[in-house]
Amino acid sequence: NVTQRPRLLVKANKQKAKMDCVPVKGHSYVYWYRKKLDEELKFLVYFQNEEIIQKAEIINKRFSAQCPQNSSCTLEIQSTESGDAALYFCASSKATVPNVSPS
Repeated sequence: NVTQRPRLLVKANKQKAKMDCVPVKGHSYVYWYRKKLDEELKFLVYFQNEEIIQKAEIINKRFSAQCPQNSSCTLEIQSTESGDAALYFCASSKATVPNVSPS
């Protein structure tokens, strides 16, 4: 299993919010998704090793993501808004999943 931290993060508006993900050992692909209430699961970004392969438009605006070698991967919101309230999921795999499409 991947390890995500923290389990719960509460922030006021206009604050930084940082989430960590430790992928399964030996997995070189890491994915972040977001699930808002009453909405479908939304793809945010995926990495192969440290390199971003594909990302949704939201990444590089208020959101940033990194996956440095020999360290945990991070998803960071630079300035939180109330609409950011959601479940954030991290996943990892040995091989890529075809047809990942940011919507």
